[in-house]
Amino acid sequence: MTLLQATHLRCEYQHNPIGLGVTTPRLSWQLHSDDVHVIQLAYQIQVSCSLEGFDETKLVWDTGRIESDQSVLMEYGGQPLQPRGRYYYQIKVWDNKGRESDWSEAAYWEMGLLSPADWTAAWITPDSNAIDAQAEPIFLLRTTFNTSESISRATIYATSLGLYELELNGQRVGNWQFTPGWTSYKNRLQVQAYDVTKQLLAGENNAIGAALANGWYKGDLAWNNQKSIYGDTRALLLQLHIDYADGTTEVVRSDSSWRASTGPILMSELYHGETYDARLEKTDWATAAFNDQDWSSVNELPHSKDILIMQENEPVRITEKLKPIELIKTPSGETVIDMGQNMVGRLHLQVDLPAGTTLTLQHAEVLDREGNFYIGNLRKAKQTVHYVCKGGGEAYEPHFSFQGFRYVKLEGWPEDVTLDLNLFTGHVIHSDMEPSGTFECSNPLLNKLQQNITWGQRGNFLDVPTDCPQRDERLGWTGDAQVFIRTAAFNYDVAPFFTKWLRDLKADQRSDGGVPFVIPHVLDEGSYSSAAWGDAAVICPWVVYLSYGDKRVLEEQYDSMKAWVEYMRQQGENEHLWNTGFHFGDWLGLDAKEGDYVGATPRDLIATCFYAYSTKLFVRTAEVLGRTEDAMSYRELYEQIITAFEQEFVTANGRLAAHTQTAHVLPLMFDLVEGPVRERMAKTLAEYVTEQKFHLTTGFVGTPYLCHVLSENGYHDVAVKLVQQEDYPSWLYSIHQGATTIWEHWDGIKADGTFWSDDMNSYNHYAYGSIGEWLYRVVAGLDLDEAQPGYKHIVFRPRTDSGLSYAKASYKSAYGLIRSEWSTGEEGAATYEFEVPANTTAEVNLPGVSLAVISINGSTIGQTPGVLASQEQDGKLVLTLGSGIYYVHAAAKVTV
Repeated sequence: MTLLQATHLRCEYQHNPIGLGVTTPRLSWQLHSDDVHVIQLAYQIQVSCSLEGFDETKLVWDTGRIESDQSVLMEYGGQPLQPRGRYYYQIKVWDNKGRESDWSEAAYWEMGLLSPADWTAAWITPDSNAIDAQAEPIFLLRTTFNTSESISRATIYATSLGLYELELNGQRVGNWQFTPGWTSYKNRLQVQAYDVTKQLLAGENNAIGAALANGWYKGDLAWNNQKSIYGDTRALLLQLHIDYADGTTEVVRSDSSWRASTGPILMSELYHGETYDARLEKTDWATAAFNDQDWSSVNELPHSKDILIMQENEPVRITEKLKPIELIKTPSGETVIDMGQNMVGRLHLQVDLPAGTTLTLQHAEVLDREGNFYIGNLRKAKQTVHYVCKGGGEAYEPHFSFQGFRYVKLEGWPEDVTLDLNLFTGHVIHSDMEPSGTFECSNPLLNKLQQNITWGQRGNFLDVPTDCPQRDERLGWTGDAQVFIRTAAFNYDVAPFFTKWLRDLKADQRSDGGVPFVIPHVLDEGSYSSAAWGDAAVICPWVVYLSYGDKRVLEEQYDSMKAWVEYMRQQGENEHLWNTGFHFGDWLGLDAKEGDYVGATPRDLIATCFYAYSTKLFVRTAEVLGRTEDAMSYRELYEQIITAFEQEFVTANGRLAAHTQTAHVLPLMFDLVEGPVRERMAKTLAEYVTEQKFHLTTGFVGTPYLCHVLSENGYHDVAVKLVQQEDYPSWLYSIHQGATTIWEHWDGIKADGTFWSDDMNSYNHYAYGSIGEWLYRVVAGLDLDEAQPGYKHIVFRPRTDSGLSYAKASYKSAYGLIRSEWSTGEEGAATYEFEVPANTTAEVNLPGVSLAVISINGSTIGQTPGVLASQEQDGKLVLTLGSGIYYVHAAAKVTV
């Protein structure tokens, strides 16, 4: 009998998570089978509170056999889950082939601390009489404790006001960076859970140490020298729960018995870097043998525990290590290390230099046209690390600061010591999202573009979706996030990442429904509610739902989505137009007036288009959630907005009142026009692009949708020429200028080597990377069916007329790997390859292909297992496929 098994078990998107704060977690699994067209007919879930097994006395949930084909995000429905409880689960499935699987291998999840009542620890901070609370040096806190023998489990739960790192018995606890992450600190503060069972010394004296830095909580943020936005005192909250084999539990907690001091980190700021004097290190300070008699006492700090939540998204980690590619001596005599890649993280060094030697490392993204070190675009951010050697072999990298850089200027290296590049390593740091998608084609420049898009996402997805990682900003701009989220969801599994960020958006949303420009909100009180920026409140939850089939994110964000639509409705005298207030417009559009950042597209047109789009998505959300009354009410509002848009912006002859690319893109993308008006508008847009010799003039608002609109309205050839354009302005221009990430400006570096400007010129800014979605969905043709989200039903629409000889994309969905590949041969023959995971189906659309010239897996369609249906319609061949791998060859010339 062929194989059937439930594999890839996940709880809340994670493998064996600990410290879960979701009281009704959701379980997912994949079906593994060597057969084709495998569909789950039923499943059974068993959850046990014991590692010993799944006998009836230990079960807390047994679904019995459930007739269902659902295998993604199935809600736990058993006994109430207990704080710190560990729960083991296994899955059995039945399929449409009459097979019953064995039980899967067991996986588990572990709950965290679920309420303020679970906390007995106190917030602690150094006594301000001994250590100034506003002092720059990093605080060190420590305590010692004894354990008994036979430890069965030990877990630390920790968080801080500021950033923290932990040590236990002289060893780093976990590998997470920049904990507790950045949230709306006044409303939500994450707690991390660490399994430290193996680090404890059973039956001996132990020690815990914590280092506290300013971080986002009280450090410099944004460009106006803001400090202490959330508070002015760093503090630690920690509980160590030690479970013994006899069933007893001991708790070590932060309280007034701890001791405090400062150490070698004299300054550490996110923007400015770190100053570290290794001569001040306190060797073994987090071990029980260390003498802390000269350390000061700590005070307990009255701070809320009601805001505590367990970690929600993936932790930030070091995900890759890069070696430098070159040591450069610049024309001005600077010593510069070239990492070969614009990266985000920090430089690790390993040196053996005399005590007192001070090394200064300044970080930058590019060199100027003379080849000298360039820091103008950093604005007030210093991005500088100072390291004072203690003498002898030593290793160091910054702790509480990250840099956006390709180049590092090194000063202070002794002239009589050979400088070896092998002493330096770039540590790439970002939220440790699971990679999910790949795209490749026959054009090496497009492959490099895809690589640059991915690096841009990595650099800017550091706990929040930032705009840039180098200058004095690095904020969670809502507009950037919403235009890029669909591309982001192809490249990486971003469901937990955006779920966490959207909860902060909801927390920071104004009572009138307005949405701040950046989330978490740290700008002034007037910085909120621009069209296309505030719409992140609606667009982002919808994309998470589409990409992952996650209805809970819609449920959680429903009131926030509705409030944003109502906010727009209340603006101005006409509730069906949005023609008031401040808007960024088509930000950085190339048709802007000289010296202006805002493109020429009328802002009220943009605002009304997004008003309509968000209302449309909210109607769909209400329908998905069964909110019938809201669906009816807001569908009527949506139709009235469309009518008002047509009356305000479209002439009686069907001509748009505005004459920019973006002005035509948005109504087409958001389906605000139809029939002859739509045809005329699409034709005009194509003419605008052609008149520009296949160049764009769009900014942040129009660019993400431009190629989609062209391809969907009969002008795919124009989109293809546009995307493969190599001179300015184009996606490929920056690659010829040496870009390894996506730029903020199309001409961040001009053809003559000069810069666009110093004040706003990031070379790692992912918004224009939104073209990645078009490469996946249109060129490679890997898409989903919105009626069955999360890729339960896959749609393949490969476009062999994309000016390429081959293209291929893959995507790791919740059901398994999906692939869409095509190549063209002589006389227009084409070969396709599709992979459909078990428990899904797919529709394949092949324009210009007929049944008479097709073979699948070397056979005719009728003889190919897994082909469920086939028909010719509207000049294309439509296939319905069950799970499996299909090699499709079309012998005849393919025409579209």
